Amino acid sequence: MLSGYLRRALAAGASALLATACLVGGGTAQAATSQPCDIYAAGGTPCVAAHSTTRALYGNYNGPLYQVRRSSDNTTRDIGVLSPGGVANAAAQDSFCAGTNCVITIIYDQSGRNNRLTQAPPGYWKGPAAGGYDNLADAKAAPITIGGQKAYGVRVEPGTGYRNNHTNGVATGDQPEGIYAVVDGTHYNQWCCFDYGNAQTDGIADSPAIMETVYFGADKQWGYGAGAGPWIMADLEWGLFSGVNAGYNNLAPINHRFVTAMVKGEPNHWAIRGGDAQSGGLTNYFDGRRPNGYNPMKKEGAILLGIGGDNSVSGRGTFFEGVLTSGYPSAATEDAVQANIAAAGYAPAGGTPQQGVEIVGGQSGRCVDVPNSSTANGTQLQLWDCWSGTNQRFTYTSGKQLQVYGNKCLDAYGQGTANGTQVIIWDCNGQANQQWNVNSNGTITGVQSGKCMEASNFGTANGTKVQLWSCTGTTSQKWTLRS
Repeated sequence: MLSGYLRRALAAGASALLATACLVGGGTAQAATSQPCDIYAAGGTPCVAAHSTTRALYGNYNGPLYQVRRSSDNTTRDIGVLSPGGVANAAAQDSFCAGTNCVITIIYDQSGRNNRLTQAPPGYWKGPAAGGYDNLADAKAAPITIGGQKAYGVRVEPGTGYRNNHTNGVATGDQPEGIYAVVDGTHYNQWCCFDYGNAQTDGIADSPAIMETVYFGADKQWGYGAGAGPWIMADLEWGLFSGVNAGYNNLAPINHRFVTAMVKGEPNHWAIRGGDAQSGGLTNYFDGRRPNGYNPMKKEGAILLGIGGDNSVSGRGTFFEGVLTSGYPSAATEDAVQANIAAAGYAPAGGTPQQGVEIVGGQSGRCVDVPNSSTANGTQLQLWDCWSGTNQRFTYTSGKQLQVYGNKCLDAYGQGTANGTQVIIWDCNGQANQQWNVNSNGTITGVQSGKCMEASNFGTANGTKVQLWSCTGTTSQKWTLRS
């Protein structure tokens, strides 16, 4: 086996070819249409799995990206690309799924190794579907545009997951590999585990070092970084890692509408990189030795999406594209891949999300929540784990109201203006105690009181009440509106 130094030197030399042309599948040069897996191949670290519901990841790929199944008659249809090397044919899905529900049943592998992803089976943890399997993603739930064309991502809510325990060519043991995923930077939670990458084959967390995946979210159960997240971390089994230390490392959060997340590893060396999938380059978040107990690695070569290695199904996120490589990619290769991703033109779908936005606490990472989905006037709001329910979805109107359920408004109880006034829901009536300023500094202030909405007593736990208080600049008074 080549040393890491020599392998990277060869890859760096090969990267000079990226500016001119890449050979695709042994064919002729395809400079104008080189895609991520062509770039990895030119760098000496070819893709061994390539998954996307939005576009081709090879310049000459003209096969199916994913399969959908509609509920009206349980028939399926493959969704391909508009042209070789192009973006998804979303119109084919829209036509097939018109007037009925559809789920994503297969995410095809474009590498030619048949490392496709299908409904995850039960592991140590069982999923909510029949037989302990995980749910399949709603095919219509994550519309975006790419290159100006409509496409759909894979929206993972808790209980959703995909897996392949019998793969071909994926790294095992301490073999080197690279992984990237493009994800929705606004759709995540603080639970385990929205992963994509290399996992154990039996769904049991029976040893450390048997996994190597990208994780995106704000989980603090094991590894975590600075602030409230989200972070790009690695799931290595028996823990998420934000660096060489178990637990906290000074890993900066990453906040973009679309995120490129990368993890790569080789013997006693691994790294985290990431960036804005819409523009710019990559940030080096970590580059160093393996954590104690993780050298050598004992990877088993399964592939998963949206879940933990033991089928932990509490994670949340949206996936658009990703690959696993053979070999440890050079920084030059990854930089070229990032440039390709940024040029692809990821953008939100037009219009306002029908269900509104979540109001996420800057200190807690938890969502403003109507307890028990109550609709009763006077119910005081609280913090709770984000789960995308309608009782956590608020619409900010032109009249400065924050509406929930379409007919209830956030309200300062009894038109109160004093510190400690409860923030409740009430029938929308247009009064000033139901009007709010959503400010650029992250605060939400009552129009009538001028006071800040805050988590009471600096609380971060589930059930912490939401109230008004004089604005002090603390993180308990900072909020993010998240689609």
